[in-house]
Amino acid sequence: MSNQAKKDQTQELIKDTAKNLYFVKGKFDATTQEIADAAGVNRTLINYYFRSRDNLIQIIFDEAQKVEKEKSEIIMNSDLPFKEKIGQFIDGSLSTSLQYPYLETYIVSQINKGTCHHKDIEEEELNKLYDDIRKEMESGNIDKMDPIQFVLNMISLLVFPSAVRPLLMENLMIGEKEFDKIISERKEIILNILFKN
Repeated sequence: MSNQAKKDQTQELIKDTAKNLYFVKGKFDATTQEIADAAGVNRTLINYYFRSRDNLIQIIFDEAQKVEKEKSEIIMNSDLPFKEKIGQFIDGSLSTSLQYPYLETYIVSQINKGTCHHKDIEEEELNKLYDDIRKEMESGNIDKMDPIQFVLNMISLLVFPSAVRPLLMENLMIGEKEFDKIISERKEIILNILFKN
C-alpha cells in the first residue's frame, strides 16, 4: 500500500471513530486522546491530520450534514407525487437518526452555543415546496394552513424525538435499542398526522 493510501485510510479511520463517539454514542466531550485510543492510533496523528479536535469535529459534522442535504435534494427534485416525496424524505431522515442517534442533539447543542448556522435550502426550493403544499391543500389531501405550519409540523414530528433523545430515554425509562425501534416505526405515524388521505 502506498504512503498516500495509508494516510487516507488512517484519516478515514479517525473520522469514522470520531463520528461513532460523537453521533452514535453521544460522547460530545470525547477528548483527542479518547478519539485516538478508540481509533487505535497515536494522538499526535489527529493533530497532524486535522490540526485540532475542534477542526476534526467540524469536518465530520459537515460531512454528515452534506450527505443529509444531498439526499433531501434528490428527493425534493424528483417527479414523485408529493406524499411519496415526503414519505421518502421522512424515510431518509429517520434512517439518518438511526445511523447517527445523537446528530440532532449535537446540532441543537451547537445552535445553543451560537456556532451552527447552516442554510440548507435555497429560496427557490422553498417556494416550490410551499406551492406543492398549497396544491395538496386545494386537493383536500392536507388540512388548510399556512404552508410554513405544515413544514414546522413535519420537522417537529421528525426531529424532536431525536434532538432530545437522552431526555426522553431517561424520562420514559427506555434503552437505546427500544428507542431506535420507536424511531424506526414513526414513518406511517407521521404521514398519517400530516396527510388526510
